[in-house]
Amino acid sequence: MMVTLLGATTLVLVALAPWVLSAAAGGKNLKSPQKVEVDIIDDTFILRWNRSDESVGNVTFSFDYQKPGMDNWIKLPGCQNITSTKCNFSSLKLNIYEEIKLRIRAEKENTSSWYEVDSFTPFRKAQIGPPEVHLEAEDKAIVIHISPPGTKDSVMWALDGLSFTYSLVIWKNSSSVEERIENIYSRHKIYKLSPETTYCLKVKAALLVENELPPPENIEVIVQNQNYVLKWDYTYANVTFQVQWLHAFLKRNPGNHLYKWKQIPDCENVKTTQCVFPQNIFQKGIYLLRVQASDGNNTSFWSEEIKFDTEIQASLLPPVFNVRSLSDSLRISIGAPKRSENKPVIQDYPLIYEILFWENTSKAERKIIEKKTDATIPNLKPLTVYCVKARAHSMDEKLNKSSVFSHVVCEETKSGNTSKIWLIIGIFTVLLALPFVIYAVKVLLRCINYVFFPSLKPSSNIDEYFSEQPLKNLLLLTSEEQIEKCFIIENISTIATVEETNQTDEDHTKYSSQTSQDSGNYSNEDESENKTSEELQQDFI
Repeated sequence: MMVTLLGATTLVLVALAPWVLSAAAGGKNLKSPQKVEVDIIDDTFILRWNRSDESVGNVTFSFDYQKPGMDNWIKLPGCQNITSTKCNFSSLKLNIYEEIKLRIRAEKENTSSWYEVDSFTPFRKAQIGPPEVHLEAEDKAIVIHISPPGTKDSVMWALDGLSFTYSLVIWKNSSSVEERIENIYSRHKIYKLSPETTYCLKVKAALLVENELPPPENIEVIVQNQNYVLKWDYTYANVTFQVQWLHAFLKRNPGNHLYKWKQIPDCENVKTTQCVFPQNIFQKGIYLLRVQASDGNNTSFWSEEIKFDTEIQASLLPPVFNVRSLSDSLRISIGAPKRSENKPVIQDYPLIYEILFWENTSKAERKIIEKKTDATIPNLKPLTVYCVKARAHSMDEKLNKSSVFSHVVCEETKSGNTSKIWLIIGIFTVLLALPFVIYAVKVLLRCINYVFFPSLKPSSNIDEYFSEQPLKNLLLLTSEEQIEKCFIIENISTIATVEETNQTDEDHTKYSSQTSQDSGNYSNEDESENKTSEELQQDFI
């Protein structure tokens, strides 16, 4: 067993080299302070430093500090415009397990360049102050009551109040012979003392560290499915771990939070450097987590506390969506994701959706980003199967969360506007071809009429006669009466001439000649033609 005594030593932290930052105007006239020392005893934080130039008077000094994850430097309370070479910054509320950086500069009319101190962890560098002792005298005995170092609301030793051990040295006031008693508890009784004798004593506190197991480091929380996974780093083997949690708001209230930390189920006596616990253990809020290592006999200090925000750490579930086929496009409707109990999850922060789609026969993916829960994928091939998957991203950059991709949904597009285009092309083609069709039909009808329904024409004899006589002589004999001549051809050699005169009593005179019972439309005999021509001329005369 190794006992580490910390109460009698003063911490001296010396910066090895200054980090010269941008100096203020005129900073060359003043030199930066040197040899900065940090003394931490219990909850008292003291800074000491040396002047660089004692000959320059009326110089003040100011400190800034910076925590991990901070980009800006902040003025250190209690250490601004200090005229001496010492300041107290105990009023600053710090995480004693978290590193802190300090820097100092000299100020007068001008300012010196900054002198930066090496970073340190307050708990690692803190010294144990003297405990408070109360004595109660009895007959031949003394009862000693010891209070832990620090104040009642001490932050530095809040987690280790029960881990202190004490040693005392007692002697008679009239003698220099000392008696040492080691490893006493907070209440101790010394017997067999001389009556009516004055005794003096002194007590020292120490933290018992066995083999000095280091605390776990690099603690982080990730989300897997519906569980939280707490991970950490540790170099030693054959150890177990336990994890505790605390409401973060309790840290704002002064007091000892030692007995308010609670054990996380399934994270006690863990033999791996991680533990898994369901999300429903924690309600919505901000918590602190810490991890401790143990090998059965030895126990490490608690790790640095990490802040755990359930809203930020909560897993972002993949979206649920429906795909509906439209004309040459797909319509996607995104809904709220559901947990295993088929209850929708309500997201308190805005989301954007990443949608990937591809042809079922191809691996070439295309992506669209949509802020709304309704999206349309246009200009797709008709009658083609497309597959779609989507995932959600938080719009808040601080959250920086993304879900996994959803299940793949495949849908075939409809014919779309292609049929309309072909319909328009067909109509246009019909309109262009219609005049040609009409013309072809007319020609066909003429051919049919000519073949099956020929027109009746007069014989060549009649055509010759009409061509020789003026039309007016054929139609009108005189201005007072109208004569119409008709010819009846009964056979080739016989022509009957009928002269009809339209008079008041409508008398008709007919001349007929019939030499045979056969009739005909044409005559090829020259004699008959000459005779008929002579008879017609005599009749007209």
